[in-house]
Amino acid sequence: MYFLHYMWLFMAFVVWPYTEAEVGEIDLNDLSEQQNSVQINKCCEENQVMIDRVCRLAELYNESVWIPQFYAEDGNKVKVKYFRYILGVPNCATTEQRPIYDLGNSEDKLNLLSDGQLKHVIHHEMYRDAMTGDPLLTNSYGLHDVITIPEIREPSFYIHSQNKYCMDKILMTSSNKTGQYALVCIPEVKINWRDTGFLMKKVLNPIFHAIAMILFLSVAIIYFILPTLRDLAGNIITTINVCLIVSQAAGLVRIFTEFSNHVSFMITDIILYISLLGAFFWLNSFGFYIWKTFKSRNVFLRVTDVRKYCYYSSVVWSCVVLMASMAICAHFLLDTGTTTYRKMKQFSSSILLDDVEQETIGWLGIAIFFTPIAFTFIINLFFYITTLKVIKRINIYGRIHYKLKGCFDLFMQMFLIMTLTWLFLLLSWLNFDGLLYAYVVVNLLQAILIFYVCIIRQSHVVFLLRKSCCYAEPLPTGEWGDEMTHMNGGNNYGY
Repeated sequence: MYFLHYMWLFMAFVVWPYTEAEVGEIDLNDLSEQQNSVQINKCCEENQVMIDRVCRLAELYNESVWIPQFYAEDGNKVKVKYFRYILGVPNCATTEQRPIYDLGNSEDKLNLLSDGQLKHVIHHEMYRDAMTGDPLLTNSYGLHDVITIPEIREPSFYIHSQNKYCMDKILMTSSNKTGQYALVCIPEVKINWRDTGFLMKKVLNPIFHAIAMILFLSVAIIYFILPTLRDLAGNIITTINVCLIVSQAAGLVRIFTEFSNHVSFMITDIILYISLLGAFFWLNSFGFYIWKTFKSRNVFLRVTDVRKYCYYSSVVWSCVVLMASMAICAHFLLDTGTTTYRKMKQFSSSILLDDVEQETIGWLGIAIFFTPIAFTFIINLFFYITTLKVIKRINIYGRIHYKLKGCFDLFMQMFLIMTLTWLFLLLSWLNFDGLLYAYVVVNLLQAILIFYVCIIRQSHVVFLLRKSCCYAEPLPTGEWGDEMTHMNGGNNYGY
């Protein structure tokens, strides 16, 4: 009896105050929170972490598993009661994947939001050094510059939805650093046509390259098809313009990077540098030809232009092949660990994003390509100064002297145009968009000026074009070029 009495009292004072409805409400709320827990995409299994981008058991490396930290939109930490993992890498469908590293001292920060989305914050505050920089520690996109340049801009960010990323803890064994790792899907590009960077880099730049190729091709064709212009000087000008056409084509391919991989992108770089090197070597041979002819006691005694052009070709292309081989070997054998990556721009509706890393020739290889070009400047200045002194000492000019003096003026003009364009190319590699935009314009001006000094400013070329195109008269031919047309009593047109 006493036992039943005490049981009745317990039920009356302990259990009955909590009604059936209240107990059911508490259980249902808790169950609802668990079912609606935040989904977190984890790259590896629950007992694994990333070891140099490979999933390994955490206990084998004495590392703790990844414990996600949640943040609000303003960057403050928040607590999430329930969350659950979805294991595996994201399915990016038609887009590509990009790794991002948050290792403490990098400019990339990975903030996991309380709703399961990933906020990638880029602080843009970094000192880059190509000799000591680690692409995994300084910038997840692998951008390195040849000199140390501080870059400070307002932070930018992008939010990746829950099924477009995966995160995990990562250990870099080379530096023994731990941090967070994320593999994200590259967002689909939404073009902002009013963005200055997009207009200059993706619209005007390819248009200017195409116009430049047309102008260079016009000069090459004119100097090739007109018989009286196919002397040694004319053949050199034609070859220089062909080299510039190839460099413009390679530059045009580099603009559109969406369908290029690392190998093809590096090949376009190699073609670009080789063509530029060939153009400047041929310009140097042009100056040497003028200097040697003026230094000669008798300008009339010479071998045929065809044979001379073969001699010049063998020397120039041998030097180009030698320097290119040295640069490529230096890149693959000596430049390991400091290989550069070019950061390609993509545009979203609100911010500027980065495209896939593109491996390029390292700075050691570029130095081997461009150092000979710098030396050609000094040699060409020597040719200019010494030839100018010889011209000033000449009292009587023959027709060949007038021809050579015209070639000398043309050489100096092309030398100035190509040198300034090359300097702007070097400046465009600095981390300043204004210099890049300036090079885009200067690149077009180079083609326009070369077309002007080689065609429009040369009165004898204009005369030959007018005679062949407008009057359909046969052009004079001769193995000595168009200076011999004057000496043989041909048509009188000035230089």
